[in-house]
Amino acid sequence: MRAATYRGDRNISVQSLPVADPAPDQVQLSVAYVGLCGTDLHVFHGDMDRRVSMPAVLGHEMSGTISAVGASVTGWAPGERVSVIPLVWDGTCPACRAGHQHICQNLDFVGIDSPGALQERWNVRPDTLVRLPDTLSLRHAALTEPVAVAVHDVRRGEVAAGDRVVVLGGGPIGVLIATVAAEFGAEVVVVEPDAHRRAVVASLGFRAIDPGAGDLSGWVDSWSGGAGADVVFEVSGAASAVLSATDLVKVRGRLVVVAIHGQPRPVDLHRIFWRELTVVGARVYQRADFDTAVELLARQVVPADRLITRTVPLEETGAALTALGHGAELKVLVELERQREAA
Repeated sequence: MRAATYRGDRNISVQSLPVADPAPDQVQLSVAYVGLCGTDLHVFHGDMDRRVSMPAVLGHEMSGTISAVGASVTGWAPGERVSVIPLVWDGTCPACRAGHQHICQNLDFVGIDSPGALQERWNVRPDTLVRLPDTLSLRHAALTEPVAVAVHDVRRGEVAAGDRVVVLGGGPIGVLIATVAAEFGAEVVVVEPDAHRRAVVASLGFRAIDPGAGDLSGWVDSWSGGAGADVVFEVSGAASAVLSATDLVKVRGRLVVVAIHGQPRPVDLHRIFWRELTVVGARVYQRADFDTAVELLARQVVPADRLITRTVPLEETGAALTALGHGAELKVLVELERQREAA
């Protein structure tokens, strides 16, 4: 079978690997589509070289069908359409014992810490599988994982109907957070400095604001009748956004940190104190978030075709990551299904 492997120094190569039969407690998947995201980009840029074992098979956003099941697996059968929750926890650490398995202190994030989905056949644990409805295309279903991220973020922000929500960052996750928050009944504004991304956000029906065009805090005050936003999501990863975010939140409002910040950032602690703000982190997801994500995709709440801006064959994975890094794309999918059938 073919697999795309990361070998360091922004090098992705496609190689032929033997197909391993699933272990008795595993399910083998025939991978159809794999989404590329910012985390894959961090790996590609070498930011996680201390963490990944090279050559590394990346990929944690996927859809596919079951091709074989191990001898001890029950409840699953070949031909079923699935996605995967790419988390494996140890069940013994303090976080797991407290019921927070999704942020296990020894978490195996599949596709980074262990082999991922950028291979034609992929063996996984059956407890990571998410069943897909027949009405949902495998192409759209490849967005299940990032939609689950957004669902988890919105739930961490406790977004409710009637809330005013500000999303800082109009990339794929920012757009998905805006989509989910609107579905939960919020009024949403997306703040994005890039003109192209602002145009995409506006075309999806959201108000898109250029943070460099004026006084953002004053605009939010006017929009909210002087109160401030109920919830602000920091999705941009920019230091300036972190510093200004607390100015946008109402008294006892919530700031949700979604972006991965690789270094400490200045934050206005006085504002947090003065307004009794709640600051929460939002990392990965839980099974309930995946269930909601599948339902939102199946109902076409998520504008999947607008978000998927490019689909490439496995051999173009490296080039696709380079394009993703330039910021011109929203969601890029790697397609394995059609290539496999043509081989």
